[in-house]
Amino acid sequence: MGRRVNTAGSSSGLETGTITRVSGPLVEITGLQGLSMLEIVAIGPERISAQVVAINGENATLQAYEYTGGLKSGDPAERSGHQLSGLLGPGLLGTVFDGLLRPLSSAPLWLTQDRQASAEDPTVLETEWEFTPSVNVGDTVQPGQIIGTVPGAGTVEFRVMVPPAVAGVVQWLAEGSVHPLDPVARVDGVEVPLAQQWPVHTARPFGERLTEALPLHTGQRVLDLLFPLPRGSAAAVPGGFGTGKTLTLQQIAKWSDADVIVYVGCGERGNEMADVLDGLSDLDDPRTGGKLIDRTVIIANTSNMPMMAREASIASGVTVAEFFRDMGYDAVVIADSTSRWAEALREFANRNGDLPAEEGYPASLASELSAFYERAARVRTLGGATASVTVIGAVSPPGGDMSEPVTTDTQRFVRSLWVLDRDLAYSRHYPAVSWRGSFARDAEALARWHTANGDPLWAQRRASATLLLSEADRLTALAEIIGTASLPGHEQMVLLGGRLVRDGVLLQNALSPNDGYSSAEKGSALLQIVLDVVDACQALVARGVPAADVERVDFTPVLRLRETTGPADADGVWTQGREFLRQLEQLGGAGPDRAGQDRAGPDRAETGRESSGGINGGT
Repeated sequence: MGRRVNTAGSSSGLETGTITRVSGPLVEITGLQGLSMLEIVAIGPERISAQVVAINGENATLQAYEYTGGLKSGDPAERSGHQLSGLLGPGLLGTVFDGLLRPLSSAPLWLTQDRQASAEDPTVLETEWEFTPSVNVGDTVQPGQIIGTVPGAGTVEFRVMVPPAVAGVVQWLAEGSVHPLDPVARVDGVEVPLAQQWPVHTARPFGERLTEALPLHTGQRVLDLLFPLPRGSAAAVPGGFGTGKTLTLQQIAKWSDADVIVYVGCGERGNEMADVLDGLSDLDDPRTGGKLIDRTVIIANTSNMPMMAREASIASGVTVAEFFRDMGYDAVVIADSTSRWAEALREFANRNGDLPAEEGYPASLASELSAFYERAARVRTLGGATASVTVIGAVSPPGGDMSEPVTTDTQRFVRSLWVLDRDLAYSRHYPAVSWRGSFARDAEALARWHTANGDPLWAQRRASATLLLSEADRLTALAEIIGTASLPGHEQMVLLGGRLVRDGVLLQNALSPNDGYSSAEKGSALLQIVLDVVDACQALVARGVPAADVERVDFTPVLRLRETTGPADADGVWTQGREFLRQLEQLGGAGPDRAGQDRAGPDRAETGRESSGGINGGT
């Protein structure tokens, strides 16, 4: 395993102070001069790693990343001279780490406070990797340029980059097997190691932030069709207990079209992280031919691990994603959940005596959330590639209260909000994404992308579906008072259409081989067919067919299209959908209407780009 954490290792020549106070994860020390903010300090006889969060002369306040039981006043505190850093190199993919980027696969059954993944760890140093250079001696290289690759480091090619502050002429290149800490090249007198050390709280530099919106396809129809997310953007998934946050995020981790997934389990239950690991290990990756786990990095800081390591786990996850972004890949960070991270900030702030803000959270909560989500970006890297980091964070509001501070502050900094509805979840409608409370701020920009890439009716389908769902919700509330039969026929068809969209398109079975994932083409075909069926029903009612007769039609073939066709079988959806439309239009006794004749045309049937003509019947 070619990675390590530079925590509080030996710091020969640096001063040693003493501990004056211990209160849970908060530790106060004195006697250390020259400390800097965010520097790592080794405290106590077991050399627990702690980070400097406040400095007052020779006194400093630390947040400990391990259990502080047994620490006492007078115990030593030793400087390290560096911030919390991770060694980013081959071997990251397919491995499970804790919040400090220490590998859990090589850890003992019971974790100890003094466990290190540094130069003393033989599992790091004894691993050798074959380095294949892509430049020659004498070439001039720039910061971020790819100088070689390492085969066998996952299904995603591992690329060795020139460090950000290094440029010049290549004077020497390594050959054959290399250890992670050994150099692979010498550039203008500076040795370039196989793995790069980087402080996790510092964003990696890039050349330029790009503003063009490109969609991130998640494979979940309710997200891709109604609330899309651009690459390099940020989204939040708030939802109460039992609404399916973890399952929704697992589906995104499994099926999104990103090159690399970084899944951060921040304060969640261990069995949920085990489910993620098992699911990704068992599933084949259609993009690479390997397993999905081979392009995934898992950071597991579960609820039974030290609380303050949650804060580090979020930063570690984004740093790993930025590292692969700089290689030229599209990476997705999934944080489950940011509420547990915020609770760690609240506990530490309360122990430190900080003035509490709303619900006891520190006043800096909003800025901390902003600092996390703003690291999402689609950029042109220092090496000239176009790549992105997309951040998706779950929010677990206590009692499902969407007005609590973490949820409300998060909404300010994300571009898409996927609110999980308790009523939908309790009715076994998954993903339980509410079409009333969710939003996508970049839908218009993504509509332009779809138009330019061969689907000019994407925005029209989305607008028709959202309008239909909104009208169906309004009429449902009215029907509960006066009864469905009292509504005009065209309004009864709106109610029918709302059910067809919900159950035939937005509902998705995560355990189904055909329905767990849906390609963009299949999702668009399903939505278009359902909208065409709704239009056909409205046309029948307009021609005098009683609404009750239309509702007695068996719509099961339409509702089952998502299950009876393959995950990418858009052609099957069009074929079976057109056949149902022909049967439905015969109910009026006057043959197919004009809209049905248009749909039957072979050109439009094959491309799936015919217009549904909007929602008819005065909706």
